[in-house]
Amino acid sequence: MKHMTRSPDRRPVLDRNGAATAAPPPARTVPRRRPASQQWAAWAFLAPVTLYLVLFYAYPLYRNLDLSLRNYTVRSFVQGDAPFTGLANYRTVFDDPTFAPALLHTAVFTAVCLFFQYAIGLALAVFFNQNFRLSATLRALFLVPWLLPLIVSASTWSWMLNSDSGIINAVLHAVGIGPVNWLTSPSWSLTSVIIANIWIGVPFNLVVLYSGLQSIPGSLYEAAALDGANAWRRFWSITFPLLRPVSAITLLLGLVYTLKVFDIIWIMTKGGPADSSTTFATWSYQLGFGNLLPAFGPGAAVGNLLVVAALVFGLVYLKVQRKQALS
Repeated sequence: MKHMTRSPDRRPVLDRNGAATAAPPPARTVPRRRPASQQWAAWAFLAPVTLYLVLFYAYPLYRNLDLSLRNYTVRSFVQGDAPFTGLANYRTVFDDPTFAPALLHTAVFTAVCLFFQYAIGLALAVFFNQNFRLSATLRALFLVPWLLPLIVSASTWSWMLNSDSGIINAVLHAVGIGPVNWLTSPSWSLTSVIIANIWIGVPFNLVVLYSGLQSIPGSLYEAAALDGANAWRRFWSITFPLLRPVSAITLLLGLVYTLKVFDIIWIMTKGGPADSSTTFATWSYQLGFGNLLPAFGPGAAVGNLLVVAALVFGLVYLKVQRKQALS
């Protein structure tokens, strides 16, 4: 069958005397243009954000990339005649014997911190979600490690883990365990900075996951309880699945933060002893500023590796979120 396209309704209109008159053509709607003042106002609101992103994100990234592709020295910064070396700085970094240990320490430090920060934060969020007495007060106290300046937190942990006068070794001595060289032993230095960073990152996970729990309707738990589901079953069937979007953004932000942790490690161990707690963040600083003859190019190259790692995980997160939205 042929499909007939229906033409616009042009039926005649009858006047008062019954005579047919032609119907007036339909009025065309002309799209309104925004006044110039509104357009300028929109650009004025966007200008500060754009300027901030260009000055503090785009330009530093460009300069760091340029730094990693040239042979910069102290004299080159003054005279501006650094020769272009291509990927030579990256080859120098990959051939350096510190690269493999630093990569391993960065991976272990990031993975262990993320796991325990999320697990402890989720457990505390579920605990405080019961709304008992003093819940708000205790929740506020848990935020103290997150609110303290990092230099204060790192210095406090350095004192607590001191081999001679630290409170941790004093407690171990009281229970009959010998002293542990937390900060000066290659076997314990990485563990020490991991413990300190977990303590600092738990409050952030607690706050974000607790806010996610508040958005889950209580009627779901009531229905599950009527069906005979215990607390553990309710957690795995209701809480954990509905908390996945919040968990994903929490883990992504924690990953980006943990990859670039520098001050905690530098204050407590300076990446030592014998590079036993060196990560990409501390290694980049050591190359660029920790020697009498700084290697600016290799240091920038190590920093760019961290940027690429964070970018890759960010793209993976966006892809997963897009699949979840389409499903």
